[in-house]
Amino acid sequence: MDFSSANRELWGFILTSGVLAILLLFANLLRRKIRFFRNALAPTSVIAGFIGLIVNETGLLALDVDLLHMLTYHGLAIGFIALSLRVPRLHDLKKQQGDGLYNSVNSGMLIVSNYLMQGALGLAITIVASFTFAPGFYKAAGILLPMGFGQGPGQGNNIGAMYESYGFAGGQSFGLAIASIGFVWASIGGLAYLYYLKKKDKLPAATKRIAEKGEAVFQEEDEVPLSEPVDRLTLQVALISLVYLITYGFIYGLLWLLGQFPALEGLVNTLTPLLWGFNFLIGSVIALLMRGTLQQFRKKGWMSRQYPNTYLLNRIAGFAFDVMVVGAISTISIGDLKANWLVFVILTLLGGIATLFYNIKMSKIVYPDYPVAGMMGMFGMMTGTASTGVMLLREVDPLFRTPMSMNLVTGSSTAIIFAAPIMLFIGFAAQSDLLAYVTLGAIIVYWAILHFALKYRAKKHALKKIDANAGHGDHD
Repeated sequence: MDFSSANRELWGFILTSGVLAILLLFANLLRRKIRFFRNALAPTSVIAGFIGLIVNETGLLALDVDLLHMLTYHGLAIGFIALSLRVPRLHDLKKQQGDGLYNSVNSGMLIVSNYLMQGALGLAITIVASFTFAPGFYKAAGILLPMGFGQGPGQGNNIGAMYESYGFAGGQSFGLAIASIGFVWASIGGLAYLYYLKKKDKLPAATKRIAEKGEAVFQEEDEVPLSEPVDRLTLQVALISLVYLITYGFIYGLLWLLGQFPALEGLVNTLTPLLWGFNFLIGSVIALLMRGTLQQFRKKGWMSRQYPNTYLLNRIAGFAFDVMVVGAISTISIGDLKANWLVFVILTLLGGIATLFYNIKMSKIVYPDYPVAGMMGMFGMMTGTASTGVMLLREVDPLFRTPMSMNLVTGSSTAIIFAAPIMLFIGFAAQSDLLAYVTLGAIIVYWAILHFALKYRAKKHALKKIDANAGHGDHD
């Protein structure tokens, strides 16, 4: 075997990894030393991604785009699997009791309601554009608005690539560009709303920001000790790899089984890009099942150690998401956007405005006790990632005294249940123009059901609290 630099397959991954490392370290330096980047609230990985985009587009350095697409695709799945394998701590479970469960379900419904609102708006824009100022434009492209804004670069990349296979030229770059502008919206929109509240003196009572001494728990009770012959990090990587392998086997096996029936050929063609595009979702479910199975083994005494380590799994997930974001933004092709720039500008501009005002309104209904914190956290997540939501939340709730930080975490889990129909919407919209119109109508109907169910739940919960307080007052 040739071990020299002439072997591109041998050294390509190392060289690309080195470039990503330089971009991240340089971006971290900019964020720490330059006030503009600190005030922008953009994550270091986002800044690194835009630097990589500039470097790649100007020709200063040619990046391995195919390898970066691969890292983006797998990074999303690995990150979600790692998060799903974490074993909840006892005090976290206690936080989810009572109102915690209510907030978890409501937050999940609000997340999916945002997806549907963005999807309906996006489809309406691209359908109208295809009949007016952008003749022949791919009508289903509007679905990429919630995939890029709400889901982030990973799904913007996956669904964009899937739509390319259906005939949307430049779909992958279009989806990635939407996700990138989403991060800009999170910063600009979030800070603009904060400035407005400050000017109107409507900010919640200021909380003194103190240096945080994060409660990092490196090892839970009965975990594998450091004295074991196998490294604890190795075990986490092995668990993630096993779940990912099972995920691959499940998707491959299901599609193979369905493919044995000629009558289901159309269904297989629809499901294939969807299942591989949403591999992270299937991987999350399998990871949760594995976590539950391991816990049952411990209860029955078949296993004495707890193998998942929450601290290390968090670090692996953070690493995977950082690599995913840098790789995704760096591989955007500006050339692919030139022909679609007007649709892109209108889509992201109206999408950002709608997401901002929708979350301002809904946070007052869903989170009446902390509407500003609720809006900042949810808006940040619905235009970027969960980490962007947390960063915006810290601007108004630096010590996380409201339940909003927990809502973002638990809401993302319950959202999986409510988001299941979205997989079908994505597949149907791409099949034909007629199905794109039908999908738009179905999204609007589902959004209306979820939206008004959410408002009803909030109103009913508020009345229950009033009755409880009244009863408590009578008792006194």
